[in-house]
Amino acid sequence: MDEGRHQKPRLAERAKYLFDKSMSAGTVALIGWLAALSLAIIVAASLFIVIVGIAPEGEQRPHDFIETGWESLMRTLDSGTVGGDNGWPYRIVMLVVTIAGIFVFSALIGVLSSGLEAKIAELRKGRSRVLESGHTVILNWSPSMVDILSELSLASTDGTTARIAILADRDKVEMEDEIAKKAPKLKGVEVICRSGDPCDLNDLSIINPGAAKSIIVLAPDSEDPDAQVIKTILAVTNGPERGAQPLQLVAEIREARNIELARAVGGANVQVVLADDLISRILVQSTRQPGLSGVFAELLSFEGEEIYTQKVDGLEGLTFGEALGVFEEGALLGLADDDSVQLNPPMERVISAADKAVVVARNHYGIRIRKGGRNEVDAAAIRTQQAAPALPKRVLMLGWNRRGPTITHELARYMRPGSSLVIVADAPQFSEEAARLDGAFADLAVSYVVQDTTREATLKPLDVTSFDNIIVLGYTDNMPPQSADTRTLVTLLQLRRLSEAAGRTVSVVSEMLDARNRALAEVTHADDFVVSNQLVSLMLAQASENRYIAAIFADLLDEEGSEVYVRPVTDYVAIDRPVNFYSIIEAARRRGEVAFGHRVALEKGGDRRKAGVVVNPARHVSRTYAETDAVVVLARG
Repeated sequence: MDEGRHQKPRLAERAKYLFDKSMSAGTVALIGWLAALSLAIIVAASLFIVIVGIAPEGEQRPHDFIETGWESLMRTLDSGTVGGDNGWPYRIVMLVVTIAGIFVFSALIGVLSSGLEAKIAELRKGRSRVLESGHTVILNWSPSMVDILSELSLASTDGTTARIAILADRDKVEMEDEIAKKAPKLKGVEVICRSGDPCDLNDLSIINPGAAKSIIVLAPDSEDPDAQVIKTILAVTNGPERGAQPLQLVAEIREARNIELARAVGGANVQVVLADDLISRILVQSTRQPGLSGVFAELLSFEGEEIYTQKVDGLEGLTFGEALGVFEEGALLGLADDDSVQLNPPMERVISAADKAVVVARNHYGIRIRKGGRNEVDAAAIRTQQAAPALPKRVLMLGWNRRGPTITHELARYMRPGSSLVIVADAPQFSEEAARLDGAFADLAVSYVVQDTTREATLKPLDVTSFDNIIVLGYTDNMPPQSADTRTLVTLLQLRRLSEAAGRTVSVVSEMLDARNRALAEVTHADDFVVSNQLVSLMLAQASENRYIAAIFADLLDEEGSEVYVRPVTDYVAIDRPVNFYSIIEAARRRGEVAFGHRVALEKGGDRRKAGVVVNPARHVSRTYAETDAVVVLARG
């Protein structure tokens, strides 16, 4: 055995090792060594002058140790001081002190400059800890980020500044630049960006999630976004930073098969938003009910009317049907307790002390009931006409993306026997996926054609005006958002030309990716535009503020629960006289439905600002409805 390997290090080697360790400790250690060196020089020079007895020329006796030390310090700090010294022995000693001081302070300036640059670089990396409390945390980065920030800025209505902390595996400066570029006018929010992996417990602790009011977990743009989301949920719910209070956690999931796993990991604290399923269901609902996308956009946005779930004094002991008529401000949609939500429950259900009201209102303060009973209605104006039975339909789908199969399955749930769906697209994966849908449904016959949907030569032989509904999807799987929206716009323009040439109108629902392109798309005269990224953003933002939102929209979009319908106003009230909205509420109640809005049709040459969907209209205002107007209701089937 080599005995040299076990020899104890010499004192000089140990001293050198300790010196190397201290020098590598960083800026503070280097400043400490320079300060020690300066002190040693000053003490040595002062002792030498005092012991030898050197005094400046013209003075009777040398200065004492303290005075000499002070003079040495001044020459260390200011090299020009040596110019006033007299007497060569004294000058030589002070010159040595000054030269040493120049060396020490030059090194000090370099150390301070390097330390400052390192600190700035560290701050730019976004690694400093967030000390906020009651803030909103957003984990991961996605194209929905800017829309979410814009919505959360609208949620702050009490004049206070909302603080939002973002943690994503991106450069901090890049995140801040993108937010400043795409959302330069955010008001009422302070955005704090930090760089790190949300799945790493050490990185997660940077944004102080245990003190957060709510946490939003986005699906990042990666090969397996759901795996990243589930790992992030696991880190949040089981990390050491978790506080004692229940978490308000919202997670975006792309694939339905991962929902149960996300809920198992997050427990009762997590609201799961299935992004593709949400978009697909709203697209299909809008196809069945023209104008419905405007209703959902209004309910999901913090701008205008929104959904609140809270206790309302004065409802206890009333039946749900009676409660519908006592609201002077705010539209009652349903009831909720700690475990569940039920929209449009049976009219005879008695409201208990544990029930919360699900209400559409302008804000928390815009919820008010009338004391002393129900409001007066015009009973003579109420009609009992039932909706006409649904008939088989022919639907045309133009374009394709990963939501195509889900949309097809959703359409099949509502179609009557004899209905058909023709799909036309030219995406690479389209043929294989569409072939699996052919013959898969009992009541819906599916056929497909592989062709370019932007060409008139493709659309004209299809006789597009013969279809009851047309759905236009974006090629989001194979193109960047702007290119996909451009193809959608060209397809919509071709549809408009063909319908105008035939002198017939056709119901068109289109998917857009970027909300900024919606204004361009309006010239195509399509009935509805479902802005997919924006819808997901609105849903996530709403769910972060209201823990019942995911359950509410699951009920709204589920065929087994109550759904939103836009039905002719003539089914509910007479249009030969002015009626207030209380009368419409009562007419809907008698049919087991909840009326909470109306749609005013735009007449030729009319003002577009006075047309469209109005959620939670003023109840006491009487108006004469036109035959083309409609009522927005919650109904079963």
